[in-house]
Amino acid sequence: MDTDDLRVFAAVVRRGSFALAAQHLGLSRAGVSKRVRVLEARLGSPLLHRTTRHVALTEEGERVFEWAQRIIDDVEQLVQEVKGTHSQPHGSLRVSSSFGLGQQWLAPAIAALTTTYPRLQVRLELMDRLVDVASEDIDLDVRVGDDIAPHLIARRLLANHRVLCASPDYLARRGHPGHPDELKGHDCLVIKERDHPFGVWRLQHQGRPHTVKVSGPLSSNHGDVVLHWALQGRGIVLRSMWQVQPLLAQGRLIQVLPGVTQPASIWAVYPVRLDRSAKLRAVVEFLEAWFASPALRGAQGVVPPTGIEKWSAGRIRAVFSAR
Repeated sequence: MDTDDLRVFAAVVRRGSFALAAQHLGLSRAGVSKRVRVLEARLGSPLLHRTTRHVALTEEGERVFEWAQRIIDDVEQLVQEVKGTHSQPHGSLRVSSSFGLGQQWLAPAIAALTTTYPRLQVRLELMDRLVDVASEDIDLDVRVGDDIAPHLIARRLLANHRVLCASPDYLARRGHPGHPDELKGHDCLVIKERDHPFGVWRLQHQGRPHTVKVSGPLSSNHGDVVLHWALQGRGIVLRSMWQVQPLLAQGRLIQVLPGVTQPASIWAVYPVRLDRSAKLRAVVEFLEAWFASPALRGAQGVVPPTGIEKWSAGRIRAVFSAR
């Protein structure tokens, strides 16, 4: 059996279309269809239900797809081990993240990654919704929040929490809330980000969960917009410590209810075990080093780099080769 036939079949299943699979693989639609027919003839069973718009797996097709993924991963790992390419991962990866985290943290990290591993091609996609890494053919999702579904595989990259902040002007005008419930009487700058419920702040108060429904005249689906409004004195914002710590240190923002936080660690989430994908393992380990390195994160330990242009290729390699 030709493993290339299995690769083509798996691509059709992941994309739900012969045409999309052909586009992804750089083949003709007829060539993709022929490969699948050859595989079905070899196995003596139809693997797909075909319609004019999409394809669906038969019962036998589901079993073959599970085996195909394992076989493809095992073959790739075998080749990498024999060729000794663990230190030089190669191939394409599709990485997703949210707007704020992706722009401020992940973009410079990915630039450093491809400097260290030039044989990798990474496509970074920023989305304001929660992605399904398996069904959407995402190799790696880097997300904020500790609520990880039990069926997903995840590794924590950085412990983090969100805090409540407002500008000195706003607090001078409206006063400081003394309890989380008093947030209901304030202008709260609400962000709709991925799977977080809109206007519902799930906080930790004195070591216990405390949920409060907040509202205000301004809201957005982008954290940078909301943070800008907070700096203008338009209300109270709930943002990650890695984003607001420099502003707190400068006095441009003041932490509100200092004992109140929201757990929001940064996680790498992926659909397959790391021992089944050498390139994915290399990327996750690289990001672990990136988020853990005080040199790359700034003197405060949580401040993201402002741009990879500050780091030469030699300095980047030196940081990660020393780990």
